[in-house]
Amino acid sequence: MRAALALAALACSTPLLAGAPARDASLHALFEREFRYGLNEVPERATFLGIEGFDDRLSDRSPESVARRKAHTLAVIAELQRFDPRKLSTQDRISRDVMLANLRLDAEEDAIYGDLPFSSGHSWSPVSSTGGPHSFLVAVVKATRFRTTRDYDNYLARLAAVPRAIDQAIAAMRAGMASGWMPPAEAMARTPAMFDLFAADDVKATPLWRPFEQFPREVPEADRARLAQAGERALAGQVHPAFARLQRFLVSEYLPVARKSLGASTLPDGAKYYAVRVRKMTTTEMTAEEIHRLGLAEVARIRAEMGAVIASTGHKGSFAEFVQFVNSDPRFFFSKPEERLAAYRDIAKRADAELPKLFAELPRTPYGIRAMEAYEGDNADNYSRPAIDGSRAGFFNANVNNLKDRPSYEMEAVLLHETVPGHHLQIARQQELSGLPLFRRSGGYVAYSEGWGLYAESLGYEMGFYKDPYMRFGALWAEAMRACRLVIDTGIHTKGWGREQSIRYMMDNAGLKLGFATAEIDRYINTPAQALGYKIGELRIKAMRAKARAALGERFDVRRFHNAVLDDGPLPLTVLESRIDEWIREQGRAAARPGRR
Repeated sequence: MRAALALAALACSTPLLAGAPARDASLHALFEREFRYGLNEVPERATFLGIEGFDDRLSDRSPESVARRKAHTLAVIAELQRFDPRKLSTQDRISRDVMLANLRLDAEEDAIYGDLPFSSGHSWSPVSSTGGPHSFLVAVVKATRFRTTRDYDNYLARLAAVPRAIDQAIAAMRAGMASGWMPPAEAMARTPAMFDLFAADDVKATPLWRPFEQFPREVPEADRARLAQAGERALAGQVHPAFARLQRFLVSEYLPVARKSLGASTLPDGAKYYAVRVRKMTTTEMTAEEIHRLGLAEVARIRAEMGAVIASTGHKGSFAEFVQFVNSDPRFFFSKPEERLAAYRDIAKRADAELPKLFAELPRTPYGIRAMEAYEGDNADNYSRPAIDGSRAGFFNANVNNLKDRPSYEMEAVLLHETVPGHHLQIARQQELSGLPLFRRSGGYVAYSEGWGLYAESLGYEMGFYKDPYMRFGALWAEAMRACRLVIDTGIHTKGWGREQSIRYMMDNAGLKLGFATAEIDRYINTPAQALGYKIGELRIKAMRAKARAALGERFDVRRFHNAVLDDGPLPLTVLESRIDEWIREQGRAAARPGRR
């Protein structure tokens, strides 16, 4: 199992039998079937993708459903193995190998849990300091279409399903209590307070009430009072009591017995669990020790660059003093939300204008920039993907709350990462690749998507950004944080690093403020290995670009290279490297044909 991703990459370079194979109809029927199966199992995902017909349901994570999904994973692996990759077209071969690699890793993680009601798709820890059923449900609501009376009735049905979902989450956590699959107490202290709004008596203060505040024109006046009254009854009688029940369980039963250690290696079969997580999140065969050493080297390199930028500003003090200066001087902060929003929109206009220089083909789906709402508090700026059919644009959600904690020096890097040439460009392009199966058009990998986002930040230098030394410091600040993740995540989960040690390392080497650093560290503790994908992905894409430039010389076209990275959709890095090697060979052959110079 350890070589699953490597086997996928190897299969991509397996020589085909004679002739050009046609599209395999039976294989594509399997892809379509599995895509639909996934939507039925996780209907919330259909909502995020803008696919109708699933908005009245929530996922079932009962022990019986979890066991059925585990068995299904093994059955599909066996089914895919019956297709000979040598007889498939290039894209069919990639699709088969990608799905097979994903399922094998899922099965390997599932095997660690055994008969427990946990799986690769349903965490043993459904509540953490980084989120839970409440935040997930809010995200689902924001992605839901509210156009017709039927849409609202679907939403009411989904709200009615919340108590079952909450009770299933509590049951899963009880199973964790009995088996040793418990989160660290240190990183969970703030968790109960996250449910205050959702467990309170005032149901109209919750974001879950928001759809009933303003109805679209298509909903008849005669239906609006009924829908609003039903919504209030559902929230007051079902949803809020369920969240209150979860909050009481956390306080009285769960957190008092949370584990005292931090590292995932202290969980049952924890070393194996973390190793699987590392391979899943990086889509490479790198070990935790290799990643730790790489992180140390990257932190040292970036800190040296930060020092040079600080010196260029004329600052004479220490790194810590410079960080204090840029986080307190009024010139780096906006006084009004609309000013910060306008500044983001200005950056976006400048970024849009530079894209034709870097991409041979661009996606058609637009993106917007909107303010995060007050209830979203101090969450980081983020991106919401468009509907897969183009009926909903992508959105950059700008945090304009608590402006005193939002310095302007980070804004160029953040915008490039989240929109263009980062997440929006990559995801919109992926969704528009009509020749690929839906599971590839809608899927993703942390290492690929976040690696591309961080790589997109680095393209800012080629796009004319970061000319101001403080904006350049902001770009390096963001990069340093991702490099520190390699050191800290592996440090916590394999080397016994403590929470305070990790927070201090992040503050000393990336310049994060205490509150931000604390939230970051708790995230790494609660979601082992997830944060590794960013820097690993960026470095691998940069290495592919350097390899292509060295091989092609003057024939290298960065615009076509970028589309080569994007136009197979998200891939494991091992598979992407194999595809870029093929692209390099194709470009070389094309240049050598008669009549080409």
